[in-house]
Amino acid sequence: MTTVHPSTQKLPAFPLFLAAVILVLFTVTRVALTVFYTGADLAPMRLWPVIFAKGFWFDLVVTCTLLAPVLLYEALLPNRWRLSRWHHILRLLWLWLSLSILLFGAVAEITFWMEFSTRFNFIALDYLIYTQEVIGNIRESYPVGWIFAAIGALAALIVWLLKKPIQRADSLALNSIQRIGLAVAAIALPTLGLFAANIDQMQGQGNNYAAELSGNGLFTISAAMRRNELDYDKFYRTIPENTAQAILHKLGVTALGLRDRPTLDVVSSNPIPFSKRPRNIILISVESLSASYMGSYGSTQGLTPEMDKLARAGMQFDQLFATGTRTVRGLDALSLGTPPIPGQAIVHRPNNEHLATIGELLKQQGFAPYFFYGGYGYFDNMNAYFRGNDYQIVDRTDFPKGSVMFENIWGVSDEFLFNNVIRTLDAELAAGKPFFAHVMTTSNHRPFTYPDGRIDIPSPGSREGGVKYTDYAIGKFIRDAQSKPWFNDTLFVIVADHCASVAGKTKLPVNNYHIPLIFYAPALLKPAHYAPMISQIDIPPTLIDVLGMQGAAAFFGRSVFDPRPAPERAFISNYQELGYLKNGILTVLQPKQQVESYRVDPKTYASTPTAIDPQLLSEAIAYYQTASTAFKTGALHLPGYRKPN
Repeated sequence: MTTVHPSTQKLPAFPLFLAAVILVLFTVTRVALTVFYTGADLAPMRLWPVIFAKGFWFDLVVTCTLLAPVLLYEALLPNRWRLSRWHHILRLLWLWLSLSILLFGAVAEITFWMEFSTRFNFIALDYLIYTQEVIGNIRESYPVGWIFAAIGALAALIVWLLKKPIQRADSLALNSIQRIGLAVAAIALPTLGLFAANIDQMQGQGNNYAAELSGNGLFTISAAMRRNELDYDKFYRTIPENTAQAILHKLGVTALGLRDRPTLDVVSSNPIPFSKRPRNIILISVESLSASYMGSYGSTQGLTPEMDKLARAGMQFDQLFATGTRTVRGLDALSLGTPPIPGQAIVHRPNNEHLATIGELLKQQGFAPYFFYGGYGYFDNMNAYFRGNDYQIVDRTDFPKGSVMFENIWGVSDEFLFNNVIRTLDAELAAGKPFFAHVMTTSNHRPFTYPDGRIDIPSPGSREGGVKYTDYAIGKFIRDAQSKPWFNDTLFVIVADHCASVAGKTKLPVNNYHIPLIFYAPALLKPAHYAPMISQIDIPPTLIDVLGMQGAAAFFGRSVFDPRPAPERAFISNYQELGYLKNGILTVLQPKQQVESYRVDPKTYASTPTAIDPQLLSEAIAYYQTASTAFKTGALHLPGYRKPN
């Protein structure tokens, strides 16, 4: 019978074996992301030593945390159990399962990087909530069965290679001093890592790709959990409230968030370029449509012939910038017209009902506001938000079964979404009400599947196919609408929710916020270009202005048809960096009261660090501080609204 022998080693071997495997796995993942999925053109090779040095630091901190329960188990495991057959089998099974999970995490990081060019962040957190869509998307986009089989086989191979060393390690008994040391290490190592490591240590290379590559996905997602809700006053640079209010008044801002609340019963007298005011508006927010994909914005790929026709026949806005990198940020801007607030979007937050949204304002003036979505509207809290702001929701659950000929995990194909929009609006016409319809598309999203025979790119057609199919669907929708009695009285607004890509060499790459905007109403509006820079938050007051309705003064944005000189500024952000683009300077507010400034090339949108402009910094703080405070205090609610007890 085999016996347990006293140990002469200072540390048990099993935790060391496991630590080595974890560190190797993390390093291989970083090598793959750096070499194969990023490359020297985006992350220069001169930065690679720093990437891997910082990366090893974060990997070491995460490894120490992962090892804590193992160390504690080793400290408590009786020596007589070490050589038992059942314990050896259970240890190997546990090791196989743990390695499979870690390998799955590595594969998930690679696929996440392919989509977002970042380590796991707050987007990954949101995806953990909506598992049906996310898991379905993965199943439709990748050979999941083969991936799982490969992960399981690789984990089994590692376990087989470690089987004998582990068995030999288990033959060594532990004394009391070693057990105490293991218990202390189980507590001390992750605690020290928590205090010594900080996500901000990823920065400093001057290249955002390098910063992200130096991170560890488990570390960054845990940081996202802590920073998902960011109180502006606590984390960002502030100025006295009176100063912020004075700055915004001087800039001509008349939002509900200001101390002197605007009069909402005033109809703007701004001149508009329409032969007469439209009766209805259909706002199409296209999923992930960068301006760079459209021929009317300079693309030579030929992916958007239908929208290019609409741009030539309508009013094209040359310099529109999205406020964020996710659909919910676009929905915030397109409904509420407010600069983004740090952390979660307003669409996701509690107490977001009966705000001064375009739908809420128009509902009070006799309009029928709609929100159409081809997927399930519970995703990203869209149904709750829009229903709470007096929109009528029409999503995938409301479409007649016979009206849907193709769908994927994200929703019905865009052409069938638009068919149901027409069906619903025809019924609304019979009721005699003017309508405002916000339509959110889904087809330009992975897995990029759509019906065959529509375009010359077979499904699944990657991003290019998704763009071209959505373009086809929009063109068909406009042609179908032309036969409707409401067509000549309707303004069609085509805009993106955000760009397709969110990554760049800087934290806020300006080119990845440039989105298209087209006003199309052939019976009401002559072809034109609008050249000044505008923001997504300017769209709601513009549409209220165009309709000649009350409430344009409620927004932080401003109508593009305001006779005063255009403000020529934009707001771009991710969940924690808040950018203010004006006069060719991008001022970026960051947590811990940090500020950065970049000069932006007007043609390429390339950014280079520059000195901070005090005036632009004050304006940036005034906008973001006031917007954040306005939502937090309830000032964005319509006058007369009382929060339920």
